Amino acid sequence: MAPNHLALAIDAGTTGVTALLMDTRGQVVAIGYQEFRQHFPAPGWVEHELSEIWSAVCSAVRQARSHTLGVVSAVGITNQRETVCFWDPETLGQVRPAIVWQDRRTAEYCSELAAAGLQSSITAASGLRLDPYFTASKLAWIARNEPHVWAGITSGQIMIGTVDTYLVARLSRGVDHITDATNASRTMLYDLHHRDWSPWLCETFGVPVSVLPRVGASYGALSQCEPSVLDGIDAPITAIIGDQQGALFGHGAVNPGGTKCTYGTGSFLLQHTGQQPVVNDQGLLTTIALAHPDGTTDYALEGSVFVTGAAVQWLRDGLGIIDDAAEIGSLAASVPDSAGVVFVPALTGLGAPDWDPSARGTILGITRSTTAAHIARATLDAITMQVCDVVDLMRAASGISLDELHVDGGPTSNTLLMHLQADALGAMVTRSAHPQTTALGAALLAGLGAGWWQSPREAVHQLPGGQQFPCRNADARWRATERGRWRAAVERSKGWDT
Repeated sequence: MAPNHLALAIDAGTTGVTALLMDTRGQVVAIGYQEFRQHFPAPGWVEHELSEIWSAVCSAVRQARSHTLGVVSAVGITNQRETVCFWDPETLGQVRPAIVWQDRRTAEYCSELAAAGLQSSITAASGLRLDPYFTASKLAWIARNEPHVWAGITSGQIMIGTVDTYLVARLSRGVDHITDATNASRTMLYDLHHRDWSPWLCETFGVPVSVLPRVGASYGALSQCEPSVLDGIDAPITAIIGDQQGALFGHGAVNPGGTKCTYGTGSFLLQHTGQQPVVNDQGLLTTIALAHPDGTTDYALEGSVFVTGAAVQWLRDGLGIIDDAAEIGSLAASVPDSAGVVFVPALTGLGAPDWDPSARGTILGITRSTTAAHIARATLDAITMQVCDVVDLMRAASGISLDELHVDGGPTSNTLLMHLQADALGAMVTRSAHPQTTALGAALLAGLGAGWWQSPREAVHQLPGGQQFPCRNADARWRATERGRWRAAVERSKGWDT
């Protein structure tokens, strides 16, 4: 009997790793998951241990493979973006902890560059805006503050790259030092228009082009797993894609206008804009949606909300008003509305459209009658309002009227949140039929890269339909009032950390 061929997707996220196995019909046959720790060595700093990420990869893959028979014949990697890793090229062990995309230690440095008048030039080249979020400033911080590490990097004794690059190095046992264009476009060192590392951006941040990984397509014959490394898997790596772009593909958004929002630690909205970059200076980012093996490139607009699911975690871990994140739905539904309470969850600053790293979390409208339920409801309202802010920018920048928002991520299991989001947007919200949309997108892309399908459209044709949540409140005046109150609260949260 012929073996059952499977695509393995490794989704190395911010808080854990998902391993998903998919067959040649596009059906998910098994999933494994393993969390890893978050490290906070100083206020505003966030780091990961590479050994813990790799251990989570191994555990998640073993879990998934224990639930099914079959031969892994293609591997796809999707990953938290912007996070920068440092490892020894011989041992592949960590040299120093990874600096995570959430880390804010470079806020002052970014302000220096902005004060020097470099913002517009950097945005024109990279599609990004100066913010600690991106990789380049993290590397500049290493050069300034850890000269011994920087010396190892510039001499080739220490390898650097985003999480995908590190995982390929581990899986290939150090043979390949590569990334794909979706991840490269998030570093602030990559030129969107020339589709390669930018000598000017690299010079601006003091990063030699020679230390960076080779940039390739998002699918095709990219690398090869060494069978002794990961559970005996002897298969080509046929897909590499940043997690948000992986989710866009996992929603089937391969045509201009397709828009998705992934709710997780933060919320990330991407809108496919076609094969020409739309550079926006009003708070959106321009990024690569997919790099094809023939050299053509799909672009997207992206809006990043730093704290959404993390706000629910804060209610659980910081305030203790819920014992489990899943409880927020029933608690919030126990009141008809927030009774005027507005929560701006700027716990790590504000992303689009405000981009204020000095903003801090703010709760307004509290009275003696305010309860935990009102704060829970205000938290869900805040998640929806932050998404609305980004959608408004996308409508203006792309000229595309948004009639449907595709959504995925753990918080979308909250039906109240889905209804609130549709009402706040005044548009249809469609929840993915599969909760692991990012990993599913990477698996489909791996199958495409392995030749299972002939085009991206054929690959995403395997996807099932999702559950739809129509807008239930057509009152535009209500919507405008709620949005106005939200924006007033956002303004009060800005500039707090001086």
